[in-house]
Amino acid sequence: MPVSIAPTSGHSAEITWSVEDDPYGRLARATEGPQLACALGAIGGAYAEVDPARALQAAAHITSLARLLERHAAVQVVHLRDTHHLSWRQIAAGLHGDPDRQSTVRRQYDSGRRHIGLHTPTRENSSPASPMRRLPPS
Repeated sequence: MPVSIAPTSGHSAEITWSVEDDPYGRLARATEGPQLACALGAIGGAYAEVDPARALQAAAHITSLARLLERHAAVQVVHLRDTHHLSWRQIAAGLHGDPDRQSTVRRQYDSGRRHIGLHTPTRENSSPASPMRRLPPS
């Protein structure tokens, strides 16, 4: 079962996932700690921390979650390119709304391959048939 978020009532929601969805415990850590709450608060525009140390800690939580999401987005680009055989232009249009942002997508692809421990191919062989692996624990 994939991760799901279901509104419950008013301004609440329930997040559910299975062990298969979270083999490294990242979802559990993000929901049990302040990471996700800080990020969602920032998305909602809540910057209420008046204490500088607490504000810095909240920003660190948000940055940590953003880095994790960037790594996983890069791995998704590898999956889109190598498994689904989408062109650079298709990926750029789908992710960035601009098919001319191919260089951005190629950087994400290279980053994603490094994160999953695969060698980045040369320009002559830019679509290798390689097995996808999970991103290791962070």
